[in-house]
Amino acid sequence: MTEFVEGHRAFASFRVLNGDGSAAEREQLFRNMAQLFSFVSAHCDDDQVAQYDEALCQLAALVEVEARAHVAKILAPLDRAPGTVVLRLASDVIEVARPLLEFSAVLSDDDLIDIVARHTEDHRIAIAKRAVVHERVGEAIVSHGETPSVVQLVRNPKAEFDRATLTQLVKRAKSDSEIAADLRGRSDIDWKSLRDEIDAVADKVLQSLGTTAPAVDPVTAGKLNAVIYNRMRNRAGFNAQEWKVAYNQVKGLEDRRQLNERALTRFARFGYGHHAAATIAVMLRVAPEIVVKWLASQDYVAITVALRASRIGPDLFDAIVATLPWRDLPTESDKQMVQSRFKALDVEEAVNIFELWRAHSFRKKTARSEREAVSA
Repeated sequence: MTEFVEGHRAFASFRVLNGDGSAAEREQLFRNMAQLFSFVSAHCDDDQVAQYDEALCQLAALVEVEARAHVAKILAPLDRAPGTVVLRLASDVIEVARPLLEFSAVLSDDDLIDIVARHTEDHRIAIAKRAVVHERVGEAIVSHGETPSVVQLVRNPKAEFDRATLTQLVKRAKSDSEIAADLRGRSDIDWKSLRDEIDAVADKVLQSLGTTAPAVDPVTAGKLNAVIYNRMRNRAGFNAQEWKVAYNQVKGLEDRRQLNERALTRFARFGYGHHAAATIAVMLRVAPEIVVKWLASQDYVAITVALRASRIGPDLFDAIVATLPWRDLPTESDKQMVQSRFKALDVEEAVNIFELWRAHSFRKKTARSEREAVSA
């Protein structure tokens, strides 16, 4: 309780945001504001988060490394943290960035890939330690990283590799015994299945690695053989934990004013189904539980109306429908049906239907007649 009171008192020193006050006052306000946000983050609305974000960004430019590192540790474990300041601190020197790179769920894969490409080997090592490292992030580490970060990535049992990344790893293992040794320990890699896809130079390495690699079950081998952007977990349906992470990352993009059709296009292109669904919720100002219900009930009509009302093009619509984490994977006939409905539905008509649903809190009974009109 004492810390909470001190946090409120700190707001009396807002004059330091204008460059007034001492360095000690600026650092104290920075620390206290971050601590206060950590207490109330679960109850803040978007406007309040934006206010914290703006103030913390201003203060971050005025304080020393020690204070920035302290605040980074406070923000790192939060599910919902101000997106701009989190990215700023994650792009800072490694003493500041490390806890965010290792633990922050607010950083998206695109954020991490950019940091991998632009920052130091220590930054890449921290990212390689994350609880889950998705395929695209792993690919970036292998492409840009030196041996320490690549070894850390290979040793991470939750690091995901697509076939192209595995090919790069095998080639690097030819001249790096440490990488080769750790690749042998990956029991999830089916070397026999992979062998036919690698060129003659890398194949020599596979021969030595494959001699000690244990057999892999057909399910694992099948996943390795799937050379697609749509990641397999999106095809397995909705996942509550992935939804939580995706929604908060999308909110972080909104904090930075980077949530737009371009972001939605990237999510669809790379198979980030939960992120695409969260983007629909945030961009259209729909309660997240409503979008979750649409997915759980295979409500193609609701998604069609919502996306038509958002004025996106038919190609992006098709990509989004294909990648959303539906309860069941849409069949080809399902896809053809929603495509025809999307093309037949006028934009203004979709806007009117959508606003009617919004006015009635998206109650199914109220919208039934409108749904029937769209289905006809």
